Amino acid sequence: MTIKLINKDKVKEIEYAENTKIEDILKKENIPTETVVIKQNGTTVTEDEEINDNDEIEIIKVIYGG
Repeated sequence: MTIKLINKDKVKEIEYAENTKIEDILKKENIPTETVVIKQNGTTVTEDEEINDNDEIEIIKVIYGG
């Protein structure tokens, strides 16, 4: 399976096995789940969501302030 991973202005196509969850992708890319919001094909999802072939996964970093 191939997905498109969008992280800020970086876009890359990545190969993954079936039954891979977004959480697995975040771990492999060293992206902490606590600091991001994930969009799968334009829809906000949780990291428990499984990916599908040709999915577009967008990583949106959450900014904290005080």
